[in-house]
Amino acid sequence: METYSGQRTNMRTRVVLSLLFIFVIACFGLVYFVGDLARYQEAISAKETEAALRGVNNPEQLDRALKQYPSNSILKLIALANKESIEIDAITQRLLNEVQPKGLSKPIDLGAFSRSELDALRRDLQTAQSHAATFEPGYIALIKAERDKIENDARSLKVGNDTLAKFMAMIDGQDTEMMGLTSKMFAARAQYYNAYEKCAALLVTEFGIYKVENGQFVFPFQSTADSYNRAAAATADGVKRIAELNGERATLRHSQFDRWKTFAER
Repeated sequence: METYSGQRTNMRTRVVLSLLFIFVIACFGLVYFVGDLARYQEAISAKETEAALRGVNNPEQLDRALKQYPSNSILKLIALANKESIEIDAITQRLLNEVQPKGLSKPIDLGAFSRSELDALRRDLQTAQSHAATFEPGYIALIKAERDKIENDARSLKVGNDTLAKFMAMIDGQDTEMMGLTSKMFAARAQYYNAYEKCAALLVTEFGIYKVENGQFVFPFQSTADSYNRAAAATADGVKRIAELNGERATLRHSQFDRWKTFAER
């Protein structure tokens, strides 16, 4: 026979279990509501972003859209991607400037150089060639640091995990593209410096033998002239290749921005 106290204990147990069940159901409901609300907010944000980016055709116009929709998380992500692109472009240019010999920042008249000046130019070109060939480890470290900053900033926007994952995948793709192009740019610089150094080396060897007439080098032997002309042609090809890659760099930035607009319309 069950006692009164036992009945009370069983009743309390049933009440506690009932309350616990209600609490668990409420938690699941809250989680579902929050997740559903987040999805709803992202859907609204995506539509708003699509409207904001209508007529925005280059990165410079992005500020206008952000001012119009300052709380839009997708626009903020695109702005972060654009910021990283600008930072990496600046890093790339700084490293290219550091590699380039100071004397090459303006046109050079090799025909007016003394032997000691030609020797100094050769040393500078050899140093520049070496730096251009070994730029990669330091460059990759700088890119990774920028990537980590962008990820931290993106997480602070509290976007969904799927959105963040897609965003970072596109950032990684953007970085890979820029690193590939930068590698080509430094390789082109190294080839250019190598060709230019050959011109200077030949002039050092032939100093006092060749003449300069109407801005042209005149050598006593055709074989020497042919060697110089080959090096000079390779130098000119290097200048052309560098200019082409600079053009690709500008084109890449715009194509990346177009892809970010597609990301906003997902």
